[in-house]
Amino acid sequence: MEPAVSLAVCALLFLLWVRVKGLEFVLIHQRWVFVCLFLLPLSLIFDIYYYVRAWVVFKLSSAPRQHEQRVRDIQKQVREWKEQGSKTFMCTGRPGWLTVSLRVGKYKKTHKNIMINLMDILEVDTKKQIVRVEPLVTMGQVTALLTSIGWTLPVLPELDDLTVGGLIMGTGIESSSHKYGLFQHICTAYELVLADGSFVRCTPSENSDLFYAVPWSCGTLGFLVAAEIRIIPAKKYVKLCFEPVRGMEAICDKFTRESQRSENHFVEGLLYSLDEAVIMTGVMTDEMEPGKLNSIGNYYKPWFFKHVENYLKTNQKGLEYIPLRHYYHRHTRSIFWELQDIIPFGNNPVFRYLFGWMVPPKISLLKLTQGETLRKLYEQHHVVQDMLVPMKCLSRALHTFHNDIHVSGWWGGGGRGSLSPGGGAPRPSPQSSAEPLAGGGAGLPGACASGRKSTHMPSPGPPGLPYLAVPIHPAQPARPGASQGRRGRALCRHWRLRGAAGETL
Repeated sequence: MEPAVSLAVCALLFLLWVRVKGLEFVLIHQRWVFVCLFLLPLSLIFDIYYYVRAWVVFKLSSAPRQHEQRVRDIQKQVREWKEQGSKTFMCTGRPGWLTVSLRVGKYKKTHKNIMINLMDILEVDTKKQIVRVEPLVTMGQVTALLTSIGWTLPVLPELDDLTVGGLIMGTGIESSSHKYGLFQHICTAYELVLADGSFVRCTPSENSDLFYAVPWSCGTLGFLVAAEIRIIPAKKYVKLCFEPVRGMEAICDKFTRESQRSENHFVEGLLYSLDEAVIMTGVMTDEMEPGKLNSIGNYYKPWFFKHVENYLKTNQKGLEYIPLRHYYHRHTRSIFWELQDIIPFGNNPVFRYLFGWMVPPKISLLKLTQGETLRKLYEQHHVVQDMLVPMKCLSRALHTFHNDIHVSGWWGGGGRGSLSPGGGAPRPSPQSSAEPLAGGGAGLPGACASGRKSTHMPSPGPPGLPYLAVPIHPAQPARPGASQGRRGRALCRHWRLRGAAGETL
């Protein structure tokens, strides 16, 4: 009887605590209980299943044989929609919660869902230096296969679950974008099923108008069923140099100079406040100095942005050799910096050693289980905004984020764009094609990369403006009502900055 009474008392105290703190507070700050007990084990099972499946499919070479039939199935669905009178819009049948995005696509409930089950690597041609993949292939799949055979993508966005289709139809950037451009600039061919059910292959020389229009089209021109992407030889390690920098002028100057140095394969910056940053430059190499290996991707290692912060605290430069695949997915375990809000003690050494091998939880499962209340809170306190910022406007942009949104750090990324529709740049000017460009975004500590004219990889059309994906996260938002107003002012200010950038270039 006593255990039952004790349990009832604990339950009552818990309900009183929820009553005092509020349901929203509990859902945000104590969500770790549900995540640790349920989502982490479930995410691990998902990862193991998809890894084994991808390995078996590639070894048996079954994907190329099944690909044509799957494409015909998609064509059949589209033609049936057309025969039924095209009464509604079409969209992919992939559930909205599976996407790596804060947005929940309600349109899928009213549109015609076309099922597209294309998630395999079809072919790796090392002679032509091309990999042919289906649209739902993830960056985790790509690196697991390519690095094992000595190859890699020139531009490889960090998160494991980002898909090729999303990076093409949307955009993709990395710390190598200053050298190779955006993800679309390393693509050499797209295969699509159009709205009439026809199959089309487009390249820079074949159906070129469609080829340049596909990037940033968000799936409005057709269903992507395959893409050919350029690959380059990979090396074992990334020789990564860390340098803490203080003062906005010094940060912008250092970042600009490093982005213009062609010998840097990777350029990245983490900004922890308006005047404190760590600028990192990396070079791929097969050689390693003894005692300087840092396998940052191991489950017991500290989160990358926390590890980098130590160089800022000690005010010392550093040099490390990071295994290539570990470097590519350096922000995956902490989902950049988002996981610290979900599991506040996630970077604690005890937690890392005991449970770090299950981290991170799948973003899709986090979205699926977040509930309506938490979703509304994310809408009120998270902003995702795209920016186009020339390097000369970097300081001004960072001050704008700081003054309007009041955050503790920034994430940004950049890469050269194109005068073609595939570049997506508004009103670019040929005279400025070689001007360095950079991106800045307000948020908790994150990455910053820049872009300039590339002489290393062919690009569709002359270089122009960069694309900047900027998630903005207020560090300590005020009450929900005030947060909405602040967000609205920030968005207006950002768009004015974007317009000015387009006119001056």
